[in-house]
Amino acid sequence: MLVSTANVAVILRVLPTLHTGSSGSSRCISSKAANVIFKDAKSAEFLAAVGDKKSLSLLGGLPEVVVTGRANVGKSSLLNSVIGRRDLLFTSKKAGRTQTLNFFRVGSPPGRLVVVDSPGYGARGRPEWGALFDHYLETRKQLCRVFILISAAHGMGATDEAMLSSLDAQIQSLDGTRWTLQAIITRADALQTNGRAQINQIEQDIFRISPTCLPPIITSCPSKGITFGIDEVRKSISHACGILP
Repeated sequence: MLVSTANVAVILRVLPTLHTGSSGSSRCISSKAANVIFKDAKSAEFLAAVGDKKSLSLLGGLPEVVVTGRANVGKSSLLNSVIGRRDLLFTSKKAGRTQTLNFFRVGSPPGRLVVVDSPGYGARGRPEWGALFDHYLETRKQLCRVFILISAAHGMGATDEAMLSSLDAQIQSLDGTRWTLQAIITRADALQTNGRAQINQIEQDIFRISPTCLPPIITSCPSKGITFGIDEVRKSISHACGILP
């Protein structure tokens, strides 16, 4: 679905509220610096698919961020856009395609950081996938930030609430000293003329459930049409990994 001009205006009116505390010029500089890190898309590389706890110890060295979300929320499409490769992550309309923790290096060798794609949760998720993800969160010293994806079209579902609440509890138990949490609102191109109200409701739900969650980033990355929010995601990843001040 292509986003209409009216819908773009609705979303762009919301975007400035998500980045308070920074001037427009500083945001521009940070975004450009972050894009440099992701510029060499051809150097991005799939490292490994991890399906068990023991294999996690074989990977490490670079700072990591992990992306989670309900099955079929658009994780693969978002990450392909962020990394700059349409075909690095396989996209499918069939929910539950990702069944392992998939590690992708960003930046020319030896790399700058690692993005981890996790199995989706919800009706198509499996208990063993959740156990592996929990183990990763609890033990991964390289982990800098967890991104949770929420669908703009569907809003906050029961499984989203459960995951967000669980992540918030883990952060509070660690006093926020190991990793941080940020929401990404996906598929904003699916919003109708009441898009701003829908976004506001999702934001309210996020902060109600998880006070420790950083302000959400609104994104759209359809196969055809207008893409936005990707630079902000890149900047957030770079900040979290300590590459940008």
